[in-house]
Amino acid sequence: MNSGKSKKPNSWITTRTDQAIYNAAKERARAMRQNPTPAEDILWQHLRQKQINGYRFRRQHPIDRFIVDFYCRAAQLVIEVDGTVHDTPEQAEYDEERQLFLQEAGLQVLRFRNAQVINETDAVVQIIKDFLSIRHESS
Repeated sequence: MNSGKSKKPNSWITTRTDQAIYNAAKERARAMRQNPTPAEDILWQHLRQKQINGYRFRRQHPIDRFIVDFYCRAAQLVIEVDGTVHDTPEQAEYDEERQLFLQEAGLQVLRFRNAQVINETDAVVQIIKDFLSIRHESS
């Protein structure tokens, strides 16, 4: 499948979706930033303002027709924080489609459960730091 996107670490992801769908995703993302889950809010307090290894993250960022919880363009990293809604078969199927799309776009995806972010925040932050350190060393 030729998607016309570059694999360069600092490139933008090329949108393959109709502009109206992408614009709707941007509006949904904007609204979602106003109402984060408790776990997303906790993690955002650690990601914002380049606190982790100097990397800049965006929250509730649209990529094509999807909205990712956190996105770091420089590291080509997506971080997802999953609640119980992700346990349903329908959502699991959607998540798999989304994960494949993101990986085909050259992105790495780290997934954490809400409970993990809330109860093991330091460990989650350390996993992200370790990933970014390895990513930095290999570039």
